[in-house]
Amino acid sequence: MQKLKKQSMEFFQTRTDLAIESREILQGSQDSEDIQGVKVSVEKIEDLELEITKVEILDNQGAEAMNKAIGNYITIESPLLTDNDMDDHEEFIKIIARELMALEALKNKNLVLVVGLGNWDVTPDALGPKVISGLLVTRHLIEFMPDQIDESVRAVSAISPGVLGITGIETGEIIQGIVEKIKPDVVIAIDALAARKASRLNTTIQISDTGVHPGSGVGNKRMGLTEETLGVPVLAVGVPTVIDAATLVNDTMDQFLDAMRTQSEKSGPFYEMLQNVNKEEKYQLIRELLDPYVGNLFVTPKDIDATIDRLADMVAESLNLALHPGLDTKDIGRYIQ
Repeated sequence: MQKLKKQSMEFFQTRTDLAIESREILQGSQDSEDIQGVKVSVEKIEDLELEITKVEILDNQGAEAMNKAIGNYITIESPLLTDNDMDDHEEFIKIIARELMALEALKNKNLVLVVGLGNWDVTPDALGPKVISGLLVTRHLIEFMPDQIDESVRAVSAISPGVLGITGIETGEIIQGIVEKIKPDVVIAIDALAARKASRLNTTIQISDTGVHPGSGVGNKRMGLTEETLGVPVLAVGVPTVIDAATLVNDTMDQFLDAMRTQSEKSGPFYEMLQNVNKEEKYQLIRELLDPYVGNLFVTPKDIDATIDRLADMVAESLNLALHPGLDTKDIGRYIQ
C-alpha cells in the first residue's frame, strides 16, 4: 500500500505544470505552509482581480519537494484574462511585460530566440505558434538594414518548429541546431500547459527561468529545453489550457467531500469516515475506473478557440514590449503590419 501511495502521488504531480499548484499539493500533505528551500511572495491588484505569486525554489531540498527545477516561477492569475475587455487586456499586457523585463536574462541588449511550441492544428496546443505570428522579429532587419534600426530595437528571431508527430524530429533537436547556428543569448519558449484546477484554465500565465519540457503536461517525455541542453538561459511562458480528466473528477470529489464535512456532525461516524479519506488513494482509484473507458483523456473549455486567440495576442504584445522596451504599442503595431 505504501508503494501504491508513493506511485499515485508522483503520478498526480505530473498532471500540473504550475509551480503554484505543486506548492498547494505539498501544503495539503503537511501541517505547515512553509516548505524548506522555497520562498513565496504574493502581490494583489484588486481592480483587475489579479494575483501575482512568485515562487522561488532556492536549493535541492526545495526542488525535490516541489518536483521542479531550482529557479523562479511567476504566476499571474485573473478570471478577467478570458474576458474580451480591451482596457483590462492593456493592463495585463503591461504587467506581463514588467515581469518579463525583471528577469535577469533579459536585462541586457542581446539576441533572443523565441520558440512557439505546440501543434497549430490542435487549438488547445496552438498557443505557441499563434504567439509567434504576432511577434515583432528583427534580427534580419538589424543584419540587413542596420542604418534604419535604432538602439530601441533588440535582435529577435522566432520559430514554431511543430511537434514530433508532424516533423518526425524531436523539438529539442530542432532548437539545438538553431541555437548552434545563430547563437542567441537567451531562448524564450512559449507553450500550452496542463493545470490541476479547472479554475486556472486560460486564467493563468506562468513565467519561469528554468526552461520547459515540451509535452510534459500531457504525460509525454520529451527532450527538455533548458540551459543544460541548449547552453544558454531558457525562459518559459505558458498558459494552462487543458486538465486531465481524472484530475478534474478528483477535484470535484474533493469539493463534494469538503461540503459534506461542513454539513456533518463533527463527532459522528460519517464525519470520521470523511476525515479518513486518503486523497492519493482516491485519485488512483479514479484513474483505474476511468482508464478502461476514456484512457488518457484531457479536457479543455468549449470557448477555447476565441480564448486562445486573445491570450496569444496578449502574450505576443507583452513579449514585444519586454523585448523592445524603447518602442510603444503603436510603433510595434506599425512594424508588424
